[in-house]
Amino acid sequence: MQMSRALLEKLYNIGVISSQESLAKLAGGEKRISVSWFCRRRLATVLVKLKYCERLKQAVTFIEKGHVRVGPETITDPAYLVTRNMENFITWVDESKIKRKVLAYNDQLDDYDVMA
Repeated sequence: MQMSRALLEKLYNIGVISSQESLAKLAGGEKRISVSWFCRRRLATVLVKLKYCERLKQAVTFIEKGHVRVGPETITDPAYLVTRNMENFITWVDESKIKRKVLAYNDQLDDYDVMA
């Protein structure tokens, strides 16, 4: 029972499952855990889901060129697994031209940022 609870908690924290149900419910039927559940937690897929990009290929390009960071760390691997907690800390890198364009579009670009 303890191992089952630990596994359910781990899957929930990663974001693979939406609630901490019993393992018996996840083992069979419609809610079967598959590889695609883990693929949905990849950084490129999460960027598309959060509307940072329109297409998956565009998200992969931005990640590989170093425009995206998760927390304080710049990520260049599109297969990086994003946990449920880290999803809130996905942003553009400070030096990124994409961030500058987004800020300019939203009229939030500071005069100091324009000079830099």
